[in-house]
Amino acid sequence: MFAIIAAVLFAIAFILELVNKGSGGINATTVSTLGLVFLALHFAPLGTVRAGRWRR
Repeated sequence: MFAIIAAVLFAIAFILELVNKGSGGINATTVSTLGLVFLALHFAPLGTVRAGRWRR
């Protein structure tokens, strides 16, 4: 749950950073913010397979 919230906040920070840059370009802060978005999404439990009842 917290990873999803962090991913949303980092995505908002990334978008705000791109808006403030205009057409200036991408620097290290922009890339690190995007990396934090992907890291937070990696830790989020999205698309995980639930362990069902396996019978043999």
